[in-house]
Amino acid sequence: MPILESTYNPPFLFKNGHFSTIYNGLFRKIDDFEQKRERIELPDSDFLDLDWSYSNSKSDKVIILLHGLEGHGQRPYITGSAKAFNSVGYDACAVNFRGCSGETNRLFRAYHSGATEDLDAVVQHILINKSYSSICIKGVSLGGNMAMKYVGENRELPKEIKGVVGISVPCDLHNSSDQLLKLKNRAYAIRFKRHLTDKLVYKVARFPDDITNKDVRAIKTLKDFDDIYTSRAHNFKNALDYYDKSNCLQFLPNIKVPSLIINAKNDSFLGPSCYPYKEAKENPNLYLETPKYGGHVGFYGKNNITYTEKRAIKFLEKVV
Repeated sequence: MPILESTYNPPFLFKNGHFSTIYNGLFRKIDDFEQKRERIELPDSDFLDLDWSYSNSKSDKVIILLHGLEGHGQRPYITGSAKAFNSVGYDACAVNFRGCSGETNRLFRAYHSGATEDLDAVVQHILINKSYSSICIKGVSLGGNMAMKYVGENRELPKEIKGVVGISVPCDLHNSSDQLLKLKNRAYAIRFKRHLTDKLVYKVARFPDDITNKDVRAIKTLKDFDDIYTSRAHNFKNALDYYDKSNCLQFLPNIKVPSLIINAKNDSFLGPSCYPYKEAKENPNLYLETPKYGGHVGFYGKNNITYTEKRAIKFLEKVV
């Protein structure tokens, strides 16, 4: 499939990748919006909290929304997307990954970029308990990697899954990890690490045989976190094994439902191999758009609707 030409051309300030990233992450607000929480039980005795919002009229379409690293269902990039999809006739199911809903999860494990078993649990819950004929998925950052991996893995997808959109997708997790270790991303990396290690306090108290305070003090970088906790909690050998097995890049050639990746060229979190030009050219189901601007999950738009929210709706309208 030919690479899509992007029309995104934001105001001057938002052409700066860092400004765009920080504005959308810290200053954007979504008002006049309500969600209803539902808890589902998982096969391994853990749980997920889902935040639902609804179209004004009865809908047979639902969009599953997946947040990024240390996000949750109330982040503006999730609620903004839910509100936009609600306005065009979709119900929206915002997934809070394990430990991200404001309550620590029950098990030693939590969530990670490749945990598609949890996404599948949400899909199966919707299929069994709801009455939607069309299910679409939109993932952001870590959630985008999970979404693309899910539809590219060796599984028979339900016929109800019509399309997928990934925004700011770290298609090569190792490559993205290397970028986050660089000085240009130091402020972001410190913020992520603080949130992640704060959560480990609960794990140390509940699972002292699996992780100790000494382990937590040894975490200096995000890669350390993946070496010491992510890999240990999710049965990987180390961080590199986790990145290797969980990155969606290797699964993109197998995608058989219409799928769109939008990765800005000035996204400081993404290295060269996070832009899957070759895979998009060779797979007629995979579309790739690489705007010059946008930062990481930035993409400012007028009327508090981001460019990627509009593009996701436009793309999925063609396939649903």
